Amino acid sequence: MPKTTPCLWFDTQAEDAAQFYTSIFPSSAIVDVTRYGPGAPRPEGMVMTVTFVLDGQEYVALNGGPEFTFSEAISFQVSCASQADVDEYWSRLTDGGEEGPCGWLKDRYGLSWQIVPTALRDLLADPDPGRSQRAMQAMLQMKKIDIAELQRAADQA
Repeated sequence: MPKTTPCLWFDTQAEDAAQFYTSIFPSSAIVDVTRYGPGAPRPEGMVMTVTFVLDGQEYVALNGGPEFTFSEAISFQVSCASQADVDEYWSRLTDGGEEGPCGWLKDRYGLSWQIVPTALRDLLADPDPGRSQRAMQAMLQMKKIDIAELQRAADQA
């Protein structure tokens, strides 16, 4: 059966990025590194691809050149069970990167991530439309998601 593997295009930082990501996520490792050979479009010996696994999901990082960069059109969601998880992933992934609105951030390589507490999903799916809307309005005012603040907003009558 076919398998999908996201391939992330970098200029020259594929190996650094893979090391950074595998240092953040549990059960993660670099699996393979390939290098450009003679006659290739990049210097011989330069890292071409890095295959790595983040908590069971395989990725490939490619040093393809400066022609393409990341945009918010593609992002990775990190589902977090607790505020401690939100805080940890937010802190580590924004190190050298930048905070965005509503739980979005860009890491130091320009890749977009969404740090999403499961509590947010639960509140937005609440059968009471008032609770759901109040949680949504609170989330729209945040950068890093604050679960306690979402709960307070949802519970206001």
